[in-house]
Amino acid sequence: MAPANFPTQARVVIIGGGIMGCSTAYHLAKNGWKDVVLLEQGRLSGGTTWHAAGLVGQLRNYQAMTRLVRYSTELYARLETETGLATGWKQCGSLAVARTQDRMTYLRRSAAMANVQNVACEVLTAKQAGEKYPIMRTDDLVGAVWLPGDGKANPADITQALAKGARSNGVRIFEKTRVTAIDTKDGRVTGVQTTEGAIKAEIVVNCAGQWARQVGRMVGVTVPLFSCEHMYIVTEKMEGVPRDLPVMRDPDGYIYFKEEVGGLLMGGFEPEAKPWKDIIPDDFEFGMLPDDWDQFQILMDNALIRVPQLEKVGIKTFMNGPECFTPDLNYILGEAPGLKNFFVGAGFNSVGIASSGGAGMALAEWIVAGEPTLDLWPVDIRRFAGFHGNDTWLRGRITETLGLHYKMPWPQREQESGRPFRRSPLYDRLKGRGAWFGNKMGWDRPNWFAGAGKTPDMRYGWGRGAWFDAVAAEHKATREAVTVVDETSFGKFLVQGRDAEATLQLLCANDIAIPVGRTVYTGLLNERGTYESDVTIARLARDKFLYITGSAQVTRDADWIARNTPEDAHFTLTDVTGAWTVLSVMGPKSRALLQKVSKADFSNEAFPFATIREIGVGYATVLASRRTYMGELGWELYVPVEFAVTVFEALHAAGAEFGLRDMGYYAIEGLRIEKAYRAWGRELTPDDNPWQAGLGWPVKLDKPRGFIGREALIEARGRPLARRLVSVVLEDKEPLLWGGEAILRDGKPVGDLTSAAYGHTVGASVGMGYVKRADGQGIDADWLASGRFEVDLAGVRLKARLSLRPPYDPTGARIRG
Repeated sequence: MAPANFPTQARVVIIGGGIMGCSTAYHLAKNGWKDVVLLEQGRLSGGTTWHAAGLVGQLRNYQAMTRLVRYSTELYARLETETGLATGWKQCGSLAVARTQDRMTYLRRSAAMANVQNVACEVLTAKQAGEKYPIMRTDDLVGAVWLPGDGKANPADITQALAKGARSNGVRIFEKTRVTAIDTKDGRVTGVQTTEGAIKAEIVVNCAGQWARQVGRMVGVTVPLFSCEHMYIVTEKMEGVPRDLPVMRDPDGYIYFKEEVGGLLMGGFEPEAKPWKDIIPDDFEFGMLPDDWDQFQILMDNALIRVPQLEKVGIKTFMNGPECFTPDLNYILGEAPGLKNFFVGAGFNSVGIASSGGAGMALAEWIVAGEPTLDLWPVDIRRFAGFHGNDTWLRGRITETLGLHYKMPWPQREQESGRPFRRSPLYDRLKGRGAWFGNKMGWDRPNWFAGAGKTPDMRYGWGRGAWFDAVAAEHKATREAVTVVDETSFGKFLVQGRDAEATLQLLCANDIAIPVGRTVYTGLLNERGTYESDVTIARLARDKFLYITGSAQVTRDADWIARNTPEDAHFTLTDVTGAWTVLSVMGPKSRALLQKVSKADFSNEAFPFATIREIGVGYATVLASRRTYMGELGWELYVPVEFAVTVFEALHAAGAEFGLRDMGYYAIEGLRIEKAYRAWGRELTPDDNPWQAGLGWPVKLDKPRGFIGREALIEARGRPLARRLVSVVLEDKEPLLWGGEAILRDGKPVGDLTSAAYGHTVGASVGMGYVKRADGQGIDADWLASGRFEVDLAGVRLKARLSLRPPYDPTGARIRG
């Protein structure tokens, strides 16, 4: 029988009483949403929260994620005063040590990134690191970094404090209550069925931890996470271990340490993980798995190297508790695509204690505002597609993912498991031509070519590998001759219907009322006037458009369009990504090559820039679009998959006399950065508006009936541009930039690089990044000319030139050739 006070309706129902569920409930209540019910199938923190190690490290690879973790530390510090319950939060600082020069380079890069993000971080010698952690062996170390603001906390205590804070603000929490079904109607949630009865609800939030995948499947929502066995030990008391001993991480040994009741808690992330179950039992509450010393051995061996004293101390606890991991090691947040008012907050990859304070705040703000209030793309659920939920693929991928915590994060590192996953029809042809493949949104895509019949020698590192000269040749061929690149991974939609134009006009900042046979570049903005996507749209008929987006944005764009299309619009959106191969033919000799394989007229008069039309290429019929992402004359060929090989062979058969080369994505990156072409997720995010991004030209404020974000842009236009996107060129020709490096003006950090690559035409590393004026005044050419700019490359400051104009072909003459 249900409790007497069990509700029959609520504004929000949260499924899961771990730290994330309680944090979301707490922050909803703090936002004034009192009618919230939290349901936990067992007892609070009884899933994975209770056995978490409780390390809280602030610095993350993305600034928004760092901000959320820093908020977590502030929240945990004040919760005890607010609720009267201890959280175990202790700001003891943390060390990360390096056994190799390569690891030390990475740590120095992290220190530079911390400087930009206002996170205190100091580079230490091995001797200095030993002074902060006296029981550590240091003779084999190169150095370390010290983050004094890091700390540790007690996960179960934080959860109880958050729950108490939520209850005191009106949230109702029910333990021993399992959700058995989720009710939906007309594409939105309407409530839940539980073991204690039904609850009608406007919003349902899936914070079910390692059960989140199963809960998502109740309503057809993909939550791609998988549980792995995760182990640590707790020792007896040890001499030389004070209560304020810092957290210590030795990523080259895959291990971490923290003080625990006068002893050490030691765990880690072994290179090859041990996945647990496809289906997690509902009654797995405060559960542990059997000890597995064989799996743990690599961690133990490395721990004895780092802290030899461990050999003389007894082990009090061997903890083996499952934790869930996602395919890319970032957690999952946001409103599920395809189901309105169903939100997810799960998949925390062993950083849930550090992340959940801020993540709960961000998810609560998303629920209240109806959209994210900051750039959450790295953790947005829409970065995944339905196929990422395949159990066999997930199990294979997660075996690798856990180890990525401490695996060397080389700038070009690719995940190796679960591949090849999605393949172009040309995959085998490209492999035979020596392609080294990368992976994006499941697609295996050519990054560079070693040459026909050769095996690519891809060795990761911070310097120039075998790929460098190959990419230079591809880059040179694009600027001077002609290249072909397989860009099949582009996202592609057919937009059709009587109201297709009117709907796209509402969604897009540019004017979509273009003639048939023309294309247009445009941003999709939110009500804040910042980017949700950037796309190219081609008009194929009066009521038919081809919508081209980035590989990673397909789920996101489809969801954004569906949510913002008027309900009465006669409008259909069909994903045709897999139906078309895309071959981009680029370079000053592209016209001559295409003219040889086609009877179409490719002259400027007959085929001007931004034109799309049907043409023949050999035996095949394709759509040819005159556009470029490389800054050269060129055409994108949209080829039905059954003609892909035919067209590829025709181009290569005719291309020798023009110097045709295959090109990969590494060369694309250098080419597009030289031309200052922006990329979604880097230069264009929900934190950036077109004025800041230097993309005012494709914004049509005066088009009839306006567009989403127009009012915000009008308001922003009247304010000084104290934050702007700039192009960056190093004065030194030798160093390689990778992105993420700090930009300094007169010795002080003013921004960081959103993208970087070697510019083989410019003859130096090039990048783009946002810079900001502390005084709030506008950034212009005079401000850039009057400062001394540098880029911090792993602690080395390199002179740089900054400009609001592209380093290459700023007038755009090349694409009109």
